Amino acid sequence: MNQPVYLDLPNNIRLTVKREDLLHPHISGNKFRKLKYNILQAKANGASCLLTFGGAFSNHIAATAAAGKEYGFNTIGIIRGEELAHKINENATLSFARSCGMQLEFITREAYRYKTDTLYIESLKKQFGDFYLVPEGGTNALAVKGCEEILNSDDAAFTHVCCAVGTGGTISGIINSALPHQKVIGFPALKGAGLSDDICKFARKGNWELAEAYHFGGYGKVTPELIAFMNHFFDTTGILLDPVYTGKLFFGVIDLVNQGYFSQNSDILLIHTGGLQGIAGMNRELMRKKLPTIKT
Repeated sequence: MNQPVYLDLPNNIRLTVKREDLLHPHISGNKFRKLKYNILQAKANGASCLLTFGGAFSNHIAATAAAGKEYGFNTIGIIRGEELAHKINENATLSFARSCGMQLEFITREAYRYKTDTLYIESLKKQFGDFYLVPEGGTNALAVKGCEEILNSDDAAFTHVCCAVGTGGTISGIINSALPHQKVIGFPALKGAGLSDDICKFARKGNWELAEAYHFGGYGKVTPELIAFMNHFFDTTGILLDPVYTGKLFFGVIDLVNQGYFSQNSDILLIHTGGLQGIAGMNRELMRKKLPTIKT
């Protein structure tokens, strides 16, 4: 569903939000797209278990757990940070994943660096038995195939398509399905992540660029300015944003509009990739630090 956003913007620039966050109550936004063909492949392989990786507030962990419950898979989540093993009840994301039946395995941050190492994956198979591996963040060729379905014929008139970037799978799919006249702009949520090379592994066109100035300090980091923007946007439009991805995306797009980056009469489509489950965990951290929280 595309939802126009009515803001007082210069140069007759128009914003529309593609509400991917409404695709599914728990397998939200780009995670729904990324898991779609991986689930079909796992079923074709005869797999009964999905194994994946993520951090304490991972949208991907929550979505994979929900998908496993819905589509009849056992699920295993390899979680970064062994200290979290005794804090599951304090963490909304991990509590939700466990409630969906996901087995949580907590490892050190050092061990987590080996998540793509063949020998480490083999050791996990010895520990847990056979499984279908879904990479951290869900990005692989099948995920990109799913993300190519985000844009459709209703989106042909837009001049720009903007999305948040984590592991690069979502923007790669959008790049591949964008029309020749459309510019795709990605807003990385990570600081200095070297994402261009990752995107180039899957993207087949050169119609894109990254706006790398809106990470707000790095992955999972926020500032009072960002929280204030998100709350104002929610009050103005009724659209809830998440602090890790879409909040930074929307802030960045509107900032660039006000800087004159976009030409007159630009028609911009912003992809709302979901991730709203992470607000509870972020608000808990903000309250602990006695900082303003995100309105819901």
